[in-house]
Amino acid sequence: MRVAALLFALGSAPFASAFTAQAQDPLPSHALDTAAQLRERALADDTGYRIIESLTTEVGPRLPGSEADARAVAWAVAKFESLGFDRVWTEPVTFPKWERRSERAAVVGAHAQPLVVTALGGSPGGTVEAEIVRYATFAELEAAPADAVAGKIVFVDFVMERTRDGSGYDAAGPVRSRGPSVAASKGAAGFLMRSLSTSRNRVANTGITRFAEGVTPIPAAATSLPDAEQLVRLLERGPVRVRMELDCGWNGEYTSHNVIAELTGREAPDEIVVIASHLDSWDHGTGAVDDASGVGITAAAAHLIAQLPQRPRRSIRVIAFANEEQGLIGARQYAQRHAGAMAQHVIGAESDFGSGRIYAFNTSARDATHALSRQIAGALAPLGIEFQPQQGGPGPDIIPLAQAGMPWAWLGQDGSGYFDLHHNADDTLDKVDAADLKHNVAAYVVFAYLAAEAAAGFRVPAASE
Repeated sequence: MRVAALLFALGSAPFASAFTAQAQDPLPSHALDTAAQLRERALADDTGYRIIESLTTEVGPRLPGSEADARAVAWAVAKFESLGFDRVWTEPVTFPKWERRSERAAVVGAHAQPLVVTALGGSPGGTVEAEIVRYATFAELEAAPADAVAGKIVFVDFVMERTRDGSGYDAAGPVRSRGPSVAASKGAAGFLMRSLSTSRNRVANTGITRFAEGVTPIPAAATSLPDAEQLVRLLERGPVRVRMELDCGWNGEYTSHNVIAELTGREAPDEIVVIASHLDSWDHGTGAVDDASGVGITAAAAHLIAQLPQRPRRSIRVIAFANEEQGLIGARQYAQRHAGAMAQHVIGAESDFGSGRIYAFNTSARDATHALSRQIAGALAPLGIEFQPQQGGPGPDIIPLAQAGMPWAWLGQDGSGYFDLHHNADDTLDKVDAADLKHNVAAYVVFAYLAAEAAAGFRVPAASE
């Protein structure tokens, strides 16, 4: 998951001026020289890829609450300990456990044929057979009268646009997140959607959905793009009846863990620069792009900094959050647990959009003339990364921390192909481009080092200070 966060707006205070106090105190030349050396080392280093290969091979898919979730936590602790961090620890994250057991669907009747489907996370189990009723958009479903929906399987056929920044996914998001609940509230027997995907392969994309309080949940699934288009053609020939059989649902509570690794700052160890990812994944592929790539990028960047002769001024904290996929749960619980120390979280960024090359940089300081932002952008420029003030937003898991007061940075990845793989069975190691991955590590090592080495903090002083 990644993209709804890109358009997140935090308003003008305190974030709009988060860096202004630093404007008169740019980074010294020796810090910029070190960042340049780190950048070149990262472009020649394969640590990030080896981390991703290890996680996806030794653990594989990591559905929150599954047996593999526990193995992933143990893997992350051992891997971080091997990478030269000063501290590695875990923090518990408790959540309801959703399980997928089996799923299948088919067109029945005169044109009988199987459909490729996957249950949406949060769907109840059940078997439903009914005529489908098609809506092209979520808005059309919202406007539909209950008597047009009651007793039927709602089929939402929204076509998601391919975009570099993921805004197509933002526009499509309500179909999955709210569509089943709206359909259920109108009396539908089931819900089927065209996957939020740009893939032409016959794979279905899962993802979480939520039912509003007081709404009785109904079986909810997604089908592949080719299957959705097949259903449209069949509807042109007359009514279409579909049978869905889903064996899935909520099953108690589970406690996983955020896994945290830290390089301790030499002068201000209590001031923290966060670079984050999430450890969990959906269960069809091996979660290589979403989000083993983020784990590899951030851990490899910090590993390179750990090899310097001395630690940066501040601490760098690498966080692999638990259960991002079902609602940023690890990040929300981290923000609650560390609420009293959030003022010491000087800035944070998350890699959760695959491993496409980074093309833009921005921070929650909305002043394009700010010296520190410009200096970091200048150090990123040799990688072809543009400074784009007023653009971007925090990564998904950074949102709860930003809402609690932490400034954010955006390292915008090219997501043009990301939704060919997102939450489906094609999200596997072979889709990770090693050169693009090194480019990401180079960008993160420059950002993290300079943010940690800057002479003054990112927090705006209070009026009384």
